[in-house]
Amino acid sequence: MAAAPDTQPKLVVRYRERQAQFFTEDKLALSSQQTPLHMVAIPAGEFLMGSPPGEIGRDTYGRANDAFKDIDVEGPQHPVTLAPFFMGKHPVTQAQWRAVAELPPVKQELDPDPANFKGDNRPVEQVNWLDATEFCARLRQHTQRPYRLPSEAEWEYACRAGSTTPFHFGDTITTALANYQGTDWEYEGNIYSGAYGKGPHGDYRKETTEVGSFDIANASGLYDMHGNVWEWCLDHWHQTYEGAPTDGSEWLSSDESSLRVIRGGSWYYFPEYCRSAIRLNLSPDSRYDSVGFRV
Repeated sequence: MAAAPDTQPKLVVRYRERQAQFFTEDKLALSSQQTPLHMVAIPAGEFLMGSPPGEIGRDTYGRANDAFKDIDVEGPQHPVTLAPFFMGKHPVTQAQWRAVAELPPVKQELDPDPANFKGDNRPVEQVNWLDATEFCARLRQHTQRPYRLPSEAEWEYACRAGSTTPFHFGDTITTALANYQGTDWEYEGNIYSGAYGKGPHGDYRKETTEVGSFDIANASGLYDMHGNVWEWCLDHWHQTYEGAPTDGSEWLSSDESSLRVIRGGSWYYFPEYCRSAIRLNLSPDSRYDSVGFRV
């Protein structure tokens, strides 16, 4: 008798060996058990920003927001050329946040312990865009280094690290490689799948995980670019990339109350929300336990 065909989806992960240059910010009082603030050198280069027509999940925003169902928020794809910069190896941790919250204020006070899911090496969350920019300002003042939030283009370029697939490691994703909701969920008539493409369903941890828990960095040497917590960017929200800068700089408007961009997905969201091209928005004063940032 012939063997039954194997109907299980085959997950192909693309590993690429690279060497990354980085420096460690040594002006923060962190213990040996707390994750240091490592800043990874991201080389200059060019990439195609946005997602191609037909990428699974490209209509995510429209399906979740009727007012945007006919708006191409991840397009048009366009080339962007960037100068070199540094990016945090991990999202900012709670221990790093506390250390900076103890520094003198620049524009506002900071809650030293805002996170819902406690742990020194877990990402800080329940911090809004204003909090994140205050963190950068204090760190900049303390270290005399030009810390800031990344632009949206810098974030996607650093996430992709030369890849053109939906995720930096390939065409699909698994909860063995990232922290997101790997189970199906029905909401307002829509079914959000815990599997992406031909990939498998997985776990739903219902909380953050320590930064760097998944032992797979992208080709730039960055961890947790897919899932765990959404990450604030500098940019004000624009519905499409029509008229977007092509030099990697932040895209601002004259309205300081404008929505701000978040990228990367989180523990609470589904795999299609973790793609390199996904982009959503929040008001700058929003705080959620699924939203953090990196510098």
